[in-house]
Amino acid sequence: MRGRKPSTIVGGSSPVTEVPRPPSYMSKDAKAEWRKIAPILITERKTLTEADLATLENYCLATGTMRQAQRILNLEGLVTAAGKRHPAFSIMNAAQTTQRLCAAELGLTPVSRSRPAVRDDGDDEEAGAIFG
Repeated sequence: MRGRKPSTIVGGSSPVTEVPRPPSYMSKDAKAEWRKIAPILITERKTLTEADLATLENYCLATGTMRQAQRILNLEGLVTAAGKRHPAFSIMNAAQTTQRLCAAELGLTPVSRSRPAVRDDGDDEEAGAIFG
C-alpha cells in the first residue's frame, strides 16, 4: 500500500467550533492566511479538530515565509551580485513544498477535496445494508 492514500476520512474527535486567534508570533502574511483559511475549515466545512491546529499553523507559517521570500526576490532578483541563485529562492521553494503538503492534509487542494469523505454517524445498520 505504499504511496496510496486512504479512501475514507473519518471525522475526528474534539472539533474546533470557534475560530481561534492566530498565534501572536506569526508574521502579518501568516496571520492573514490564518484569518482567511481557519473560518473555511471551522465554520463552513467543519473539518478542523484540535489535532489539526498544528497543521493549520504550519500551513500559514509556510505561506507567510513564501510570500516574504517572494517579496525579497522581487526587490533583489533571482541572481545575486556574485552570479549565484539568491538564497531566498531556496527558502521560498521549501516553504512552497511545506505549504502544498499541509494544504493537502487540510483538504485545501482540488485533489484532496475530490477524495470521498466518510463520516462515522454511528449508523451501523445502514452500513450493513449497503455493504452486506
